[in-house]
Amino acid sequence: MTSATLKHVVVGALFCSLAALTPAWSTAGGPLASNMHWTDAWTASPDSAGPPLGTVTVRQVIRTSIGGSSVRIRLSNLFGTAPVTIGPVHVAEHASGSEIKPGTDHTVTFGGKARATIAKGGDVLSDPIALSVAPLEDLAVSMYFPTRTGTSTFHGVGNDTAFITLTGDATAAIRFPPGEVTSSRIFLTDVEVATGNEAQTIVAIGDSITDGVGSTQDKNSRWPDALAARLHADPAHASIAVVDAGIAGNRILHDGATPFVGPSALVRLDRDALNKPSVHWLLVMEGINDIAAADMLATPRDDVSTQQIIDGMKTLIGRAHKRGVKIFGVTLTPYGGVEWPFHSAAGEAKRQVVNAWIRHAGAFDAVIDFDQVVRDPAHTDCLLATFDSGDHLHPNDAGYKAMAAAVDLRLFALRR
Repeated sequence: MTSATLKHVVVGALFCSLAALTPAWSTAGGPLASNMHWTDAWTASPDSAGPPLGTVTVRQVIRTSIGGSSVRIRLSNLFGTAPVTIGPVHVAEHASGSEIKPGTDHTVTFGGKARATIAKGGDVLSDPIALSVAPLEDLAVSMYFPTRTGTSTFHGVGNDTAFITLTGDATAAIRFPPGEVTSSRIFLTDVEVATGNEAQTIVAIGDSITDGVGSTQDKNSRWPDALAARLHADPAHASIAVVDAGIAGNRILHDGATPFVGPSALVRLDRDALNKPSVHWLLVMEGINDIAAADMLATPRDDVSTQQIIDGMKTLIGRAHKRGVKIFGVTLTPYGGVEWPFHSAAGEAKRQVVNAWIRHAGAFDAVIDFDQVVRDPAHTDCLLATFDSGDHLHPNDAGYKAMAAAVDLRLFALRR
């Protein structure tokens, strides 16, 4: 197995600094009401340092999981080695490819200014943008870098095409100039929407399976995407957002060490999950990389036991409960057929022990049994062939859809 394959086989991580800046101004001109109720509608957890960027424009397409009357965005310089200046920044309704819909473009401001300078390791939240968005609507966020950056902040497995042009400031261009493309997320970590007070957010935190590895590029076919579509289609749950805090290569207990990626779930929990506006539920699907690392990494600290993984889950549960957030445990799906050393007989035995604890210990507020959904009944250590993306670890679009379809929506009783 190549190192590139291993990077996708391991199942994702990281943290972003979420210093909440209270917006005072609207890009429509003048202050907005201070009592707006904000809900996180989309996220991409920063997980790695990216290359420096020259004077380029980057356009990224995101899908909101809930609608609202205004939006605001968060940019992160978490992995930066120096301050970074970004601007102008624009947001518009996405048309297709790299194009935006005419007449929908809006300038984004930060404290009333068209540019933001973000400190090393910091982030910035924009002013509210008077743009009404529908649930499951695609938006394009375009940002210009007026000077060369230092190390950039990436979410490696974006699974959506981002467009880069070297032709100067193209943030307002309807037809984006030709250039380069990437499937990573660059500096952009959150899109929030102003909603009614009843809106609440589910955060799915996990590794590459939550991050959507194996799903079709540009199709929003990850299991959190499919869950958001189900909730929107049900009038009783249409005010619930779902955001995807998965990081391909993540672990619960330890930070990234090649081929694993990013700070641990324990490190990033507050920044990537509990600090999200309107969060009420946390879905945790992590642990398979902790298991695999025991066979893949030589350092004794990475040779973790099932009890250490369970204790890490208990810590996540305690911290969520302390914040008044319900936390649901998701069983680890099969990975038989993945090449050694990521898969081993000892690793499979550990997966069975961890899953048994998730199912029967009663520590989580509820259990979502994805293992049972996608496994082959005749070979329970393997994915069902019709759900296998081909690497024997990550589901395909049909598998992710089946996982989302198995979630009992009654778990998400709205709090009034």
